[in-house]
Amino acid sequence: MNNPKYQIKKTELLSDNWYVLNKVTVAYQKKDKTWDTQKREVYDRGNGAVILLYNTHKATVILTRQFRLPTYLNGNASGLLIEACAGVLDDENPEACIIREIEEETGYRLSSVKKIFESYMSPGAVTEILYFFVGEYDASMKVSEGGGLDQEHEEIEVIEIPFDQAYLMIETGEIKDAKTIMLLQYAKINCLIPNATRLANDCSPE
Repeated sequence: MNNPKYQIKKTELLSDNWYVLNKVTVAYQKKDKTWDTQKREVYDRGNGAVILLYNTHKATVILTRQFRLPTYLNGNASGLLIEACAGVLDDENPEACIIREIEEETGYRLSSVKKIFESYMSPGAVTEILYFFVGEYDASMKVSEGGGLDQEHEEIEVIEIPFDQAYLMIETGEIKDAKTIMLLQYAKINCLIPNATRLANDCSPE
């Protein structure tokens, strides 16, 4: 925090029941050189990582489905959300985190993944940076049924579906999770799964 036009004046802890919610008072210098002051609530849940698991031979992807309370409180009738595998970093680096999360959530053990970009997901209120990965899987990497950890109260359904179907689910509204949409669009734009029929024209060699 080294921008002289913005000065943190006060930070008040509102809650640390799960993660950390602060009320922050910030003064900032406007274009006319005068100063203004604002108060904002900022939620710090740490940073995270997310991955799209894909199989080029079968033209499939692995996604998950689980209950998400905030969506249930805001119009999602079932509360269930289809997502790419993801997790909070805690003290791990992003690559180690996502490799661990893959095995816990999906039951696949990958030795390597590829980072593609990183993004602030809700910069108006949440500090989180999300690190995006892709990784190729096959049947030989399956070591368990996945489903998450009991001690973290996770009950995760593992879904293997054709990429074409997953991409169509963005249009139908069956997939509404932003990180998952971003990864599926990355896969389409970058011809990650050339065997997928919807990509045939886009990815065919000239």
